[in-house]
Amino acid sequence: MTIRQLKTYFFTNAIRNHFGSRPSRRHQLQLSIWLTNGNQQAMPIVASISKEISQPHLLIKGTSCLSGQVEISGAKNSALVLMTAGLLTDERIKLGNVPDLTDVTGMANILTSMGVKLQRDSDSLEIQANEISHVELPYELVHGLRASFFCIGPLLARLGKAKIPLPGGCRIGARPVVEHIKGLTSLGALVNVSHGEVTASITGTRKKLQGADVILDCPSVGATETILMASVLAEGKTTIENAAQEPEVQDLAKMLNLMGAKVHGAGGPKITIEGVEHLKGCEYSVIPDRIEAGTFLIAAAITGSSIKVSPVIPEHLSAVLQKLRDCGCDIEIINNSVKITPGEIRGVDITTQPFPGFPTDLQAPFMALLSTARGTSVVTEKIYENRMQHVSELQRMGAAIRVQSNTAIIEGVAELSAAPVTGGDLRSTAAMVLASLAARGTSKVEGLHHLDRGYSALEAKLNNLGAQILRIGSQDNY
Repeated sequence: MTIRQLKTYFFTNAIRNHFGSRPSRRHQLQLSIWLTNGNQQAMPIVASISKEISQPHLLIKGTSCLSGQVEISGAKNSALVLMTAGLLTDERIKLGNVPDLTDVTGMANILTSMGVKLQRDSDSLEIQANEISHVELPYELVHGLRASFFCIGPLLARLGKAKIPLPGGCRIGARPVVEHIKGLTSLGALVNVSHGEVTASITGTRKKLQGADVILDCPSVGATETILMASVLAEGKTTIENAAQEPEVQDLAKMLNLMGAKVHGAGGPKITIEGVEHLKGCEYSVIPDRIEAGTFLIAAAITGSSIKVSPVIPEHLSAVLQKLRDCGCDIEIINNSVKITPGEIRGVDITTQPFPGFPTDLQAPFMALLSTARGTSVVTEKIYENRMQHVSELQRMGAAIRVQSNTAIIEGVAELSAAPVTGGDLRSTAAMVLASLAARGTSKVEGLHHLDRGYSALEAKLNNLGAQILRIGSQDNY
């Protein structure tokens, strides 16, 4: 179906909603004449339709079959931290495979506000932080981007001070920065939290942070990355025990080592850092986004479609691929690509865990799949305490789910029904898109400001595979 045909289809639906039924040919002709002549009688109808489509949203016609290959973008959670690592040197950093996301734009705006020079060209980003003019981050840029807090480590390490408002981001749980602060304090920083701001500095006669042994109470990805960046320019040796093992931590360590750092053990529970005097510039490519890849694999499974995703690093997807196999999908790994061929989807149990366990960021999308699986599934969320916001929206589409604390029990249904739904965070909005692909009828999905934070051109990529999705509002594709 062409974009013009999609526009006609969805516009007809909007008229149907106004008239209460499918508009007759007389109604359609009359409206066409009114619109052509600017007749005032058309204005209430146009206003009604305009109001309906004024909020950015996706209109998704369900039950389409997908096929083909989809290109996976660079990892959001890696790109953001690598951008802040550019603050550690006065030399040029050139990042490749940088995804086109609103979060990346937000981080770019934060760096620019500090005097960092940036140049974007397609998926590459040059960072030149030789003249940092401000170490105080503006609240209006920080409050919606949790990753902004990553700046505190590099600023402390290189300039000895930083002042950052407490960050925002998706409302999926507390996600406190206590572990970050404890780690920085262990390295010799004086950290004060007051009136919603974190102020950190190096005190006394020492001009650098000091190496130390840091033991994290939980393997926090953000805390591991913050302490890692703070310690590469510290005096002496630092160890981080109970460190996060996620691929994004490994990616950061690889780039830091390319810049001249001495980081060992990233990807394991203990990381050792030998501080160096200076870091140099480098060129580095962001790893593929394992969460985006997982989302497309689930999209194939929920629509009963065979597709190939590439490029990926299969080891980053091990837990997800195993669960897809368990629920009835055939998985074929070919070099840096994964081909999925679904069978009958059956229920499985999932518990989110830190890497290499099942990722919390794919819990909501996988629950959409399990809503249509044969049998009963149990999904337990162990990472965040408020990550079941998608359940009520899936229930609106006919899913049979009940929640007990942080556990959801899903009884698979034969079919989901289209409905207007809203995603409350990034991954729950993705789950609404996936559920809509499988639902009977046309769904309206709101919450695109969340979706655009972590998925680059999601609807365009799905349309290239055969989906029928139209974006209305911001970033229109027509």
